[in-house]
Amino acid sequence: MNQDRTPLIDAMAAFINRNPAFFRVPGHRFERGVDEKALALIGSRAFQADLTEAEGLDDLHHPAGAILESERLAAELYGSDRCWFLVNGTTSGNEAMILSAVGPGEKILISRDAHRSALQGLVLSGAVPVWITPPEIPGWNLTGSVDPEKIREALDRDSSIRAVYLTSPTYYGVRSDIRTTAEICHEHGVPLLIDEAHGAHLYFDSRMYAPKGAISCGADLAAQSTHKTCGSMTGSSMLHLKGKLISPERVDACVKLVTTTSPNYVMMASLDGARHRMAMKGQECFRRAYRLRQKAAAMLEDIPGVSVLNFRSDAGMYGLDPLRLVFSAREAGIRGYDLQRMLYDEGNVSCELSDPDHVVCVITSGNTDEEIEALAETCRKAVETYGRQSTDKTDGTEKPWAPADLSAPEEQQMKNFLLRPMPELKMTPREAFYSRTETVSLADAVGRVAAESFIPYPPGIPVICPGEVLSHETAEEIITFSSLEMNGQKADRKDSFRVVVS
Repeated sequence: MNQDRTPLIDAMAAFINRNPAFFRVPGHRFERGVDEKALALIGSRAFQADLTEAEGLDDLHHPAGAILESERLAAELYGSDRCWFLVNGTTSGNEAMILSAVGPGEKILISRDAHRSALQGLVLSGAVPVWITPPEIPGWNLTGSVDPEKIREALDRDSSIRAVYLTSPTYYGVRSDIRTTAEICHEHGVPLLIDEAHGAHLYFDSRMYAPKGAISCGADLAAQSTHKTCGSMTGSSMLHLKGKLISPERVDACVKLVTTTSPNYVMMASLDGARHRMAMKGQECFRRAYRLRQKAAAMLEDIPGVSVLNFRSDAGMYGLDPLRLVFSAREAGIRGYDLQRMLYDEGNVSCELSDPDHVVCVITSGNTDEEIEALAETCRKAVETYGRQSTDKTDGTEKPWAPADLSAPEEQQMKNFLLRPMPELKMTPREAFYSRTETVSLADAVGRVAAESFIPYPPGIPVICPGEVLSHETAEEIITFSSLEMNGQKADRKDSFRVVVS
């Protein structure tokens, strides 16, 4: 196929240029019925492109024209048998994958570092999770890659497992060995589902030694957030199918189940455009982004007290996203949450996420050398001014930030909850979700079956899921995490919890 084509973009442009008398939804009638402030911010062309299933524009739920052509071009580019455009984000893709592979009462082996959308898929499907916990990356308070042999052991031990679901790469860029895992899954006749939300760009890595994207490595289904690294609009994603273990008809039905009947055409056009750009310039974009990431890593590592997460084969890591930048100033006495705020308040540098230990940046080809330098320079000033080796006063005034006491009990409570013992599963997430419930204090909830989840966001990984028994340790984690200021926003401390009525 000719990857230089943009079928949906072209069809939408032709419709807009025709300028028909319009009696369809949406009601803003191109830009004529839009609030002035919204129009000034968003622009008239965006509202003109906000179309619906008009003449020549196809239908996402029954594609036969421009949308189908665009999806086929994407499938060819990524090496899949079938591609679905998603307008409800990779959340809907993850839900559709689980719905496609398992039903009520069927078991699915799933990595505990799964995004909250996987939990939603479990509630919708009624499947039974069999959790597997990745190992720790020594010295980083992060989980590493899932060991394929652990997958083999689980499948050998329990022949009733119907599918395997992994996250690769994780929010922190850690990648698992998808190729070997896929081979093991297929030996056992079960499909491998990959939440590849953060890895749509991996297919364009031109370095010979780097492992490629999930579909290239044998995954049966992979959901990608094209918007995260490949330039489409927020919430626009793709779902890819490869192989014959799951029928495309089943996947199609499940995608429709979790997709709005009013899909956003601007988002779909941006997917068409992102696919076109990556087809034409993917390797060029990757090389530029990789150079910027390496530059940032080198500059940050030059700062005393700052560490950068790099690939180490001896540290429970199969691979690392070459464009993800994870760094820490804990050795300088600065927590990740505080460092993220410092970077924004004092250097106008906005980072993707922080946690008690780390700050995470997503590097793409759209970044500039000036932004990389601002990141490193502001981090250096923060460490010099507020780190452990700095003085208690600056210019005779109190410092707004003080070095953290990393040995304090509350700091130790914030160790990665994924590295602690798994909560006991008493009910499936669906059973707990639909059970009769009551809200009690967190103290009274200890020992009870959770009817809700607690999910710090980002990264969106559940501390506890519906159907699991709430332990005293988990209750303390909920209090600690709900008291923290994340990404500049402080939530109300959570002191109650919804549990199943026994």
